[in-house]
Amino acid sequence: MLETIWQSVLQTPDYLFDANKRIFIGYIIMALLLALFVYAGRKGKASPRGFLRYVFAKKIWWAPSARQDYQLWIYNRILKALLFAPVVLTMVPIALGTTEVLEAVFGQHKPLALSETSVVVIFTILLFLADDFSRFILHYALHKIPFLWHYHKVHHSAKVLTPFTIYRSHPLESYLYACRMALSQGLVVGLCYYLFGNTLSMFDILGANIFVFAFNAMGSNLRHSHVWLSWGKGVEKWFISPAQHQIHHSDNPAHFDTNLGSALAIWDRLFGTLIRADEVGKITIGVGQYDAGHNSIWAIYSKPVVDSFATLVPRRFKSRAQKQPES
Repeated sequence: MLETIWQSVLQTPDYLFDANKRIFIGYIIMALLLALFVYAGRKGKASPRGFLRYVFAKKIWWAPSARQDYQLWIYNRILKALLFAPVVLTMVPIALGTTEVLEAVFGQHKPLALSETSVVVIFTILLFLADDFSRFILHYALHKIPFLWHYHKVHHSAKVLTPFTIYRSHPLESYLYACRMALSQGLVVGLCYYLFGNTLSMFDILGANIFVFAFNAMGSNLRHSHVWLSWGKGVEKWFISPAQHQIHHSDNPAHFDTNLGSALAIWDRLFGTLIRADEVGKITIGVGQYDAGHNSIWAIYSKPVVDSFATLVPRRFKSRAQKQPES
């Protein structure tokens, strides 16, 4: 167990060199360049020192909420290795099961006669769409189902946003997202294996799906930041901008449960949850006018469990319990 914990801690800096991680150094550099663009467009005198103060404002990066995020980045990796890694769904059995079901229903057939390039393009697009849509569906459920909302509230209880806020999540939510990824990828792999045979590959950059790489390179780290970067009303009908995701973190009730998409905005348009950046004014970050009670790491881990199970208690029982006279 100690070896597992130690290995998890030692491997944490590897995130900076993995293009499948949000804080990959290449994505950070792109975010800084885009932040420089935003800074240069602000009114007032611009300077290199002013830019650094603007981007790395101490009141944000060293706020209590941000310090919790840094701790959760480490602690959640350890908990995942110890508790969830052995029981999380994996892609391979789902892919094999999908292919077997398709063969049982439609029968076996020869792979479709398409060029290798066509298969790669189809496979890459399907992987991206399945991943993005499944992210939206799970995110939607986390907001709309009271039991799950108490766990997702951990992410929204951030008082400031930094790129490390992406790792501000309850372990149960992280587990659900890991299962979601295995399920979405497994279904696509199984389907494409049935249609095209076993010569599957995707277009990637440094091991990341080319569409995921492009999304992350276009300022994904600014989504959790104070740098307001909008793509404009035309683009924001199709793609979620950093500013739109900041609206998602707004404590204004008018913005609750909006902009739930990750990369594509089309899912929010279909579900009626899209808000463009030009439709809102100044925002503040948080879960609303009440305190989530996530003032410590222990509270972040324990309070969602207590609160979520309280939602399972019938209202009638709770009201009677509240009326029970004290002895």
